[in-house]
Amino acid sequence: MVFITSEKINSSSSDLKKQASDVLRVGEKLVSMLVKPTNTSDNVSFTLAAVEAQVFMVGRLATTLNQIPQLDTTNASIDVDLIGIAKNNNATGSAAAVAFMSYNTMEDLLKPDFFNTSDDTVKTMMSTVISATLPKTTNTTLTKPVNFILKHIREFVSGGNLSCVYWNISEWIVDGCSVVKTNSSHTVCSCLHLSTFALIMQTSRRPPEHTLLDLGNLVAVVLGLVFTSLALLTFSFCQWKPGVNNVARINLCISLLLAHLLFLLTQQFINLIKPHKELCAVISGALHFFFLSCFVWMFIEAVLLFICVKNLSQISSKQRAVLNSGFLIVIGYAIAFVIVGVSVGLVPEGYGSEQCWIKQEKGFIWSFLGPVCFILAINTILFISIIISLNSTLKKLKAEYLRKKQTKIMVFKSLAQFVILGCPWILGFFTENNQMMKILFLILNSQQGTFIFLVYCVLSDEVRQQYVKWIRALLP
Repeated sequence: MVFITSEKINSSSSDLKKQASDVLRVGEKLVSMLVKPTNTSDNVSFTLAAVEAQVFMVGRLATTLNQIPQLDTTNASIDVDLIGIAKNNNATGSAAAVAFMSYNTMEDLLKPDFFNTSDDTVKTMMSTVISATLPKTTNTTLTKPVNFILKHIREFVSGGNLSCVYWNISEWIVDGCSVVKTNSSHTVCSCLHLSTFALIMQTSRRPPEHTLLDLGNLVAVVLGLVFTSLALLTFSFCQWKPGVNNVARINLCISLLLAHLLFLLTQQFINLIKPHKELCAVISGALHFFFLSCFVWMFIEAVLLFICVKNLSQISSKQRAVLNSGFLIVIGYAIAFVIVGVSVGLVPEGYGSEQCWIKQEKGFIWSFLGPVCFILAINTILFISIIISLNSTLKKLKAEYLRKKQTKIMVFKSLAQFVILGCPWILGFFTENNQMMKILFLILNSQQGTFIFLVYCVLSDEVRQQYVKWIRALLP
């Protein structure tokens, strides 16, 4: 009941430190009641929504053991020389026990901001709060430092500074604790004493140039959304020649528009979204789906162009039933849906990073990069085949000059679209620790809709003529 009640403590209370300390003290007393006399060794454990606990006991006959098993919970583990401690207690005739607890909600009470440092940094709790004690043990002097393995509950930020800390009445301090080693998912801490521990990451506050970068990124994404919307309206309402199938371009613009709009809203309200992990995971799954859809539609358009060049005629829904609009729409979204569905089924915890995107752990990012690289490779092969086939076909075909020119323009535009939509994502492989590459990546990706509008609308005589008709219709 005490542990369940601890979940309901109001994190906005002004007396968080006292309430959290009371819960820790009462919890340690309750767990100590699980210690029972034994001549050899014994253990007991329990799991609740708010806490996981393991207690290991050794008696006077267990001192011949080499070591005790590692105590594990979902997000942490501990190595303590309980055998050595028990040997020190043999003189008093008492045994030794260690109690290890991992609190799943205590981070809301013992906030990382209670870690007072001289630097003005942003502090983030990177692990669950854990507690280790030696209940009903007379001599609690440690024979060796205690090692903790703490699992990161949030994504590690490059350049962040990790600190192994313990709770000292009213604040987090580092005395006697140090980081042994760390990677992207776990950190090993070593401490000279037992207490309540956690892992806190410090990152520098965003300098003015980062604020300007965020503002520039916001303007670029909004500008891209405007031109993507204009391109979508043009493809939807412009009077195209019979036989022209714009289904792929329309749905490409729809996917781009939804992906960038969702990305923009997510980044603007990231601080409100991050505490809701399920919502963040759903958003990252939706972004995964929409961006994959963009590449699938780009692949479909390359296939349509390949067939068109092979037949040297426009592909329309009337000409080929197998390529009708309904069939294309099903294929365009089903492929992305299947990939995301399989990804969710295999690694459901792979969604919901700090920026509400796909997590980097266990190579899960390849659930996006893998299909993207595959489609880019296939499209490259298709465009090489198209160019080779087009050159040989137009030389042999006694077609009128206008038809040849239109076909060449169509190939050029599709090739430009492939470069515009595909190549910027390749830069994503080189953005880590490279600020200039990251800026270039953000600019090029945010302006994909703008490039589509320029290539297919502004540079199209047919569309410009349609714009002139609309403007004349609006003028008195």
